[in-house]
Amino acid sequence: MASVNRELADFLKRSRAQGDPERTGLPPDGRVRRVPGLRREEVARLAGVSTDYYARLEQGRPINPSPAVVEAIGHALGLDAAGLAHLRDLVGVTAARPPARAPGVQRLRPGLHQLLDSLDPAVPALVLGRRSAVLGVNRMARALFADFEAMPVAERNYTRWLFLDPGARALFADWAVQARAAVENLRLDAVHASDRRATEALVTELRELSEDFDRWWRQHRVHQRTHGSKRLLHPLVGELTVEYETLSLPGDSETTVFLYTAAPGSASAQALDLLASWTLAEAAPARRRPRD
Repeated sequence: MASVNRELADFLKRSRAQGDPERTGLPPDGRVRRVPGLRREEVARLAGVSTDYYARLEQGRPINPSPAVVEAIGHALGLDAAGLAHLRDLVGVTAARPPARAPGVQRLRPGLHQLLDSLDPAVPALVLGRRSAVLGVNRMARALFADFEAMPVAERNYTRWLFLDPGARALFADWAVQARAAVENLRLDAVHASDRRATEALVTELRELSEDFDRWWRQHRVHQRTHGSKRLLHPLVGELTVEYETLSLPGDSETTVFLYTAAPGSASAQALDLLASWTLAEAAPARRRPRD
């Protein structure tokens, strides 16, 4: 519990520091602000709780606020949906979960592998599991991003690849945007991960090996990846932009399917078609040359 309280205290402090006093609707009090963000008493006033109560919560004291108080504090801090969900998880006011069981090794059902392989040849697709582990990837995604299946099992992780593989930095024209989003998504998932030890081991490794990861992790921001875009500088087909959408599997909240497309008729769509043609040619069985 103590570690969760420290996480909660850190998240509240950083969220308060990022608050915009001008958007709260509170009248100015004439005092000079020496640090950015909201004051504790301002958050307490907006949330309808005492300053002492909020201060003790922000200090990580063992307090159990009601769901209504958590919602009020989240709105006072200006949290978005992902931030509010993260706050609920940290406080522990989410819906009751079944008793924790030792997490097993995540594997995709054969049908999901078949689904990935049956998609349009020009549609890259990959499946991420706990702590962004790459569970499945089709031929087009291997060509667009990296051949995750050729990596050692322990290294088949999307976030790890983003930060530790120089090829990932070279591939993404907007690497900082994508990498930071991966950190914020991992931070969101880490609170209720069923295999917390493995998640902590990954975070420790990345904080030690990447200054960027460590800096963004300490900022304690959260982000839910549901859709977006990625700008790439691909070594074979050049510059392109892909849009992604995520699909959650019913009954499996720890597995997410990512599908990537480009606007029809765009240069990016043409680049994907060209890459698809290349992957199909590579996959075609070699034909025997007729003897002279």
